[in-house]
Amino acid sequence: MTMQASGIITLLSDFGTRDAYVGIMKGVALGICPTARLVDLTHEVPPQAVQLGALLLRSAVDYFPDGTVHLAVVDPGVGGTRAPVLVETARAVLVGPDNGLLAPAAAALEVRAVRRLARDDFFRHPVSDTFHGRDVFAPVAAHLAAGTPPAAFGPELPGLVPLDLPAPRSEAGAVHGEVVYVDHFGNLITNIPASALAAFRTHSLSVRIVGMTLSPLVSTYAAVVSGAPLALVGSWRMLEVAVRDGSAADLLQAGIATRVVVVGE
Repeated sequence: MTMQASGIITLLSDFGTRDAYVGIMKGVALGICPTARLVDLTHEVPPQAVQLGALLLRSAVDYFPDGTVHLAVVDPGVGGTRAPVLVETARAVLVGPDNGLLAPAAAALEVRAVRRLARDDFFRHPVSDTFHGRDVFAPVAAHLAAGTPPAAFGPELPGLVPLDLPAPRSEAGAVHGEVVYVDHFGNLITNIPASALAAFRTHSLSVRIVGMTLSPLVSTYAAVVSGAPLALVGSWRMLEVAVRDGSAADLLQAGIATRVVVVGE
């Protein structure tokens, strides 16, 4: 069954907001679909940080109505051999480069088909070798939001390029992981999902990071006094290390790839 377009387009990129790149993409999209509703997820992905962009996209897609088009551009290989693609899923369509950026979100939304963007009559011309966000991805996203079926844009591919994400490792009585994202508040989000902690009793868990042991696992930031570090399962449903009214990244001098070990009974 063909999914009905909602008219919503989300945008995620590493473009920042100092330059006009994001506004230009929006202008192109609105020129094709004036009724589109454009939602900025973020444009503050660090430059070329495909892995972080993929994690942020994955964190957001569950919260949008069916028929949303998710446009993501973190594209260090623009103009090269990587394919421009769209991904049909059970609930949404994803548009962007096939470099791993779309893979986690696509898997969460149940992939139905991956298509190479081959119909250049849907593109803006001339197509720049360095700004496919403007000339390829934004026009395609706008046509999708206006109701063009995904099958119109090109042939099916066998699948997406996977994203090379670090995976947690479980062994007797412990789970070993690492920080994969540091948010605006300095919270350290790890690659250890809540499901990996299910075998342990919550009150007996200890979280070890940079020489500090945090125990027990708490459920809210308010469970500790101001300035104290804590460990909890955050809104991403991943283990998170935070500081109430402060920054865990600053207090612990920790960041992406910092090792985390959970020990329990």
